[in-house]
This record gives sequence, structure tokens and C-alpha cells, in this order.
Amino acid sequence: MNKDQVKGAANEAAGKVQKNMGKATSNGTQQVKGAVREVAGKVQKEYGNAKDDGKKADRDIERHTR
Repeated sequence: MNKDQVKGAANEAAGKVQKNMGKATSNGTQQVKGAVREVAGKVQKEYGNAKDDGKKADRDIERHTR
């Protein structure tokens, strides 16, 4: 796991909590902010996954070209 995957997962979880707290307190602003943070976390996590996949592909290419 790289830092983008970890930070993304943390932001996703924090966004879910914030969104649910907004629902529980009928605070629409917090619901929206939480939803945005959750989506941003998912995007960051997927970016980290893509970076990992690229590194793995590079290693595979190097291994097969030797």
C-alpha cells in the first residue's frame, strides 16, 4: 500500500462519518461536506491503486525483458 491508498481510505472513512453525523443532526451542510470528502477519498485511493498497478507493470516488463 502506498500513501495515497492509505490517505484515501482514511478520507473516505472520515467522509462517511461526517456525512452520517450530518444526517443524524439534520445538518445538510455537513452531509454535503461529508459526501464530498468521501468521494475525494475514493478518488485518492483509486489514484494510489493506479500508481501501484503501474509500478507492478514496470517490474513485470523489466523481468520479462532480461
